[in-house]
Amino acid sequence: MPESSQERWLGRALIVGGGGIGEVLASQLADRCPQLTVTLCRRNPKEASDWPLDLENFESLSRLTQTLSNDHYPLRLVFNATGRLHGPSLQPEKRLQHVQSDQLVESFKINAAGPLLLARAVEPALRRDEPFHFASLSARVGSIGDNRSGGWYAYRAAKAAQNMMLRTLSVEWARRFPAATVTMLHPGTTDTPLSQPFQSFVPPEKLFSPGRAAGHLLDVLLQQTPEQTGAFLAWDGQRIPW
Repeated sequence: MPESSQERWLGRALIVGGGGIGEVLASQLADRCPQLTVTLCRRNPKEASDWPLDLENFESLSRLTQTLSNDHYPLRLVFNATGRLHGPSLQPEKRLQHVQSDQLVESFKINAAGPLLLARAVEPALRRDEPFHFASLSARVGSIGDNRSGGWYAYRAAKAAQNMMLRTLSVEWARRFPAATVTMLHPGTTDTPLSQPFQSFVPPEKLFSPGRAAGHLLDVLLQQTPEQTGAFLAWDGQRIPW
C-alpha cells in the first residue's frame, strides 16, 4: 500500500506472533499508520488488547474467524511473524543422517501450514473490492535457487513450501479479491531467539536488531500493490529466487 494512499487503510491490522520481530512490528505499524487499529495475536496474551491465537490449534483459528465476523473494523492487514527453527524437539540438521520424520512434521506444521491456515481463518472477513494485505515471514534459506550451503533440511523445505502455498494463494485471491496483496518477506538475520544459536557466523553489520528489521519490512510492505501480489522479497525490496 503506497504511503500516498494510506488514508484508505482505515481498519484492523493483525500482527501474529509476539516474539522476536512481531511485537516491534505491531508498535512500529501503529506509529506509522495511526488510522489502523493494530492488534497483536499470540499464544499467551500479555496485554488486555492482545488476542489469543495458536496457529497449531484448529479451534484457536476457528475462534479468530468468529472474532473477526463480529469486529466492526474492516480487516486491512494480517502479518504472520511466527516461525520456528529450533526448540526442545527440533534442531536444524547439519547432514542427512540427522533428519527425523517427527522434526520434519513439526517444522512443516508451524513454518508451512501455519501461514496458510491463518489465511484460511481470516478469508471470510475479506471483501472483494476492499484493500487487504497478507504478509508472512519467509526466509532466504527457503529459496531453492539460492541454496548453495545445504543443511537445515526441515526448515529450508518448510519455508519453500510456505512460499509455494502463498504464491498459490495469491493466484486464487487475485481472482476472488483483486484488491488483495500477498507478500512473502525475508527479514535478514535478526537478533531474536530464533537466530541466537547461529549468530557467531554472522558479521555484526549483517545482524539486525528487531527494530531495524521491522522498519525494513514495513518499508517494503507498505509499497506493495495488488499488481505485485505473490512476491518473495528480501528486507531491502529485492526479489529472491524461488
